Amino acid sequence: MADEKVLLTRRDSVATLTLNRPECLNALDHCLRASLAQKLEAVSRDPAVRVLVITGAGRGFCSGGDIGYLAELKRNHQSVAFRDFLEAGHRVVRSIRSLPVPVVASVNGPAMGGGMNLALACDLRIASDRAIFSQAFVNIGMHPDWGGTFFLPRMVGTGRALEMFFLGDSIKAEQALELGLVNCVVPHENLESETRKLAERLAAAPVLAIGHMKQALYERLETQLDSMMQHEVEAQMKCFDSEDCEEGLRAFLEKRKPTFKGK
Repeated sequence: MADEKVLLTRRDSVATLTLNRPECLNALDHCLRASLAQKLEAVSRDPAVRVLVITGAGRGFCSGGDIGYLAELKRNHQSVAFRDFLEAGHRVVRSIRSLPVPVVASVNGPAMGGGMNLALACDLRIASDRAIFSQAFVNIGMHPDWGGTFFLPRMVGTGRALEMFFLGDSIKAEQALELGLVNCVVPHENLESETRKLAERLAAAPVLAIGHMKQALYERLETQLDSMMQHEVEAQMKCFDSEDCEEGLRAFLEKRKPTFKGK
């Protein structure tokens, strides 16, 4: 259905989840997160699925948290709802990591903030040459979530991760490839077909062996991931209650540069 927040399709043994808010670059609000969690559960129950692809509708993969939604929570002092929002995102990350089949992020455009970390939570990433990536949280006075503090330094090293977190700059697909954030970059018009080729190759592999490989690489890291995601929640809650967060959200919506005061 066109009005579903996440579309689930399956072609042979390859399932695809498509984030479906193209009008806002698939920004994450409560409904999209809930739908994503529900569809991941459906995939986990389908024994015919051997590969999962996650992508975005329209010209973006995922622009991160829906700033309008976050600003509304902030205005209404809905800290409990914001915590629920964060923890729901972390359940999505855990679901991706625990699936016994390969999960491929097909990054068709901007992957910002939580959207970038959604891609990093996947096992493999194939990017369009139009894709851009950013840990944009600092630009609105907030803290990384969706496991970003766990995934990013393990991929690019602590120093580079801190640079990306502190500055919030955008990087293009080719630089993401050089840093090891994506496995390959393809021309935008070939992204769908190249993603399909990769997915079909993975689907033809021995799924039992693949599942055990994934478990072997992730198993001992999962307790660290859970611990760091819980730290992200607590840190994000403190940021959410700050004046800087209020200023960052307001400035974003007003299309101006924020003035942060460290409060």
